[in-house]
Amino acid sequence: MVYRRRFNEFCSVANAIVHDRERAKDAVQEAFASALRNKQQLRREGALESWLWRSVVNAAHDQRRRRSDVVAEFDADRVHEPASGDDGRVVAALGALPERQRLVLFLRYYGDLDYRRIAEILGLSTGTVAATIHQAQRSVRRRLEVAVDD
Repeated sequence: MVYRRRFNEFCSVANAIVHDRERAKDAVQEAFASALRNKQQLRREGALESWLWRSVVNAAHDQRRRRSDVVAEFDADRVHEPASGDDGRVVAALGALPERQRLVLFLRYYGDLDYRRIAEILGLSTGTVAATIHQAQRSVRRRLEVAVDD
């Protein structure tokens, strides 16, 4: 079952959006409940897993919009356990990315999705996904180089 097999990946991506582990889990559960209620809407030509990912992303965005105390700045402590050294610098570099860049990286590396699937989920072209991933990687690399020089 996709839910059990990919639960941690779904939660990681939802967490990248809502910045709260418990709310991320809630979003994943809401997404799957909604998917079950609306399974007739799945287009036969679309991939089930892409449709589920899209549901998770939408539920996470809804969860974030409903949250009354939205924190504008990324809080790395809520996404991962406090990290030190290189791990801390990577978490901080990821946290500094614009939301779309962070989201495509999470879908690519946590979700292990290809560019086509990410494009389907986010309603982007595959070229935009590729460019966004490239920009995000470049930005993280630059931040890490600066952190090493400090």
